[in-house]
Amino acid sequence: MDPRIEPPQRAQAIDRLDPEACHAALLARDARFDGQFFVAVRSTGIYCRPVCRVRSPRPENCRYYRHAAAAEAAGFRPCLRCRPELAPGLAALDMPSQLAWAAARRIEAGELDDGDLPQLAARLGITDRHLRRVFQATWGVSPIDYAQTQRLLHAKRLLADTDLPIGEVALAAGFGSLRRFNDLFRQRYRLAPQDLRKRRDRAARDVEVDTPHDGPHDGPRDTPGRWSFELAWRPPCDWSGWLDDQALRAVPGLEWLDGERPALAAGDRRVYARTLRLTARGGEHLGWIALQRAAPDREALRLTLSPSLAGALPQALAAARRLADLGGDPRAVAAVLGDLCAAAPGLRLPGAADPFEMAVRAVLGQQVSVAAARTVASRLARAFGDAIETPWPALDRVFPSAQRLAACTLDDIAGLGIVAQRARAVLALAQAVADERISLAPSADLAATLAALQALPGIGAWTAQTIALQALGWPDAWPSGDRVLLQALAQRGDLQPEDPARFSPRDVRAADARAEAWRPWRGYATLHLWRQALASRSAPPSEPTASPDAQDTR
Repeated sequence: MDPRIEPPQRAQAIDRLDPEACHAALLARDARFDGQFFVAVRSTGIYCRPVCRVRSPRPENCRYYRHAAAAEAAGFRPCLRCRPELAPGLAALDMPSQLAWAAARRIEAGELDDGDLPQLAARLGITDRHLRRVFQATWGVSPIDYAQTQRLLHAKRLLADTDLPIGEVALAAGFGSLRRFNDLFRQRYRLAPQDLRKRRDRAARDVEVDTPHDGPHDGPRDTPGRWSFELAWRPPCDWSGWLDDQALRAVPGLEWLDGERPALAAGDRRVYARTLRLTARGGEHLGWIALQRAAPDREALRLTLSPSLAGALPQALAAARRLADLGGDPRAVAAVLGDLCAAAPGLRLPGAADPFEMAVRAVLGQQVSVAAARTVASRLARAFGDAIETPWPALDRVFPSAQRLAACTLDDIAGLGIVAQRARAVLALAQAVADERISLAPSADLAATLAALQALPGIGAWTAQTIALQALGWPDAWPSGDRVLLQALAQRGDLQPEDPARFSPRDVRAADARAEAWRPWRGYATLHLWRQALASRSAPPSEPTASPDAQDTR
């Protein structure tokens, strides 16, 4: 079996199984901790995933384990409701489960849309008969039924949320025949596709994203409403603060922020738009997405996307949710961070629609200002990225893929004004991702990813943790030694440096010890501290001396 298709064992980012940190994650039911640990309840003899919807157990009744196997060895039974075997990134101990996991991920990527089951089995290194057997045993359905369900759910959302003709819906969902689509839809849902359309809400609603106006970058005002979706968040949400963070870091050509910041955050109608490269059903899809608050009285965003992303709709929706950190639970975070959240309750981590892009930007941001990092990232996109048309003329490039950058020479990258050390790191990162030696997928093994990143030239612990925070959206990331973090902690009185003008290794250790109380939300603490530093001195929270990785010259 090709080792590259084995399911990643997601890292224990709560590196030690501290009961208080684990219980905080359990109370939040944050899906990002799913598969990171398991909670066993002594009073019931059952172990669960941290996202289980049953009533939260008492802390004194809980025991925490890194793996399901450890919980079972201790005599606990798996929960029948949350099904621990379905946890994302769960490392199965038996080969059939690993094969079924790998097959499911490939089916979701559309490999059965362009091929057949024997071809899929061959790529997994087994016979199609064996694949059917292990898949049925693991998922309870055949590979074909699993693929059909994915297509039907995709089609159902397109029918409900767009005005795309039914024939195009069938094609976008991966059906090769309109008749087959209609027959299967009726069979599964006891409803014809056109009947579903008739039943949807006909009430008038604002389905257009306000496009740029009254300026040199004006775009058309007729953004197609048929590609508009609503994405809810858990209140509170500092949406205006999220937009401010994006405005600070937006890369010209890749991102665009339109409108003025209003006096009242609830009325913030600014639009954030960006280009996107998605992989789905064996192919690449280039397009754009735009995010805007749905309405002042709604705890939700309005997502508008280009029709070119129809074939990657599930991936586009997931990318938008990651980008705006819509899966977070601010109240659970505030319960741990306390007064650190007072200035910005509901703060969200600026996530990554394209994790590879954000990883490269983290490398480019070493030892330079935010403005300088934006400039070189834009040069990289214009030199090696794809041109694209959008409603915003200033939004005209898609960030290059790992494969494209991996094909560059060191001189190609350094010639853009990127110092040799960082150019070497960018090239090494691109090659590692292109060769699948490093996975930047949300379900990747965090510990293995961090170790692999730090094995690359020019990437040390600070950059690896910054990638975990910004590219992977890991909520417990902590870039130890970050100068701006140390300054913010000193300003708060949480750190008493020996020399206020220069931080020592002892100061770094003291800061790390202080941050222990913020587990499992140190990533949010990092962003709060950066923002406080920005507010206190009107300077970007990334100075030329911010990165301890500057001396990493491997």
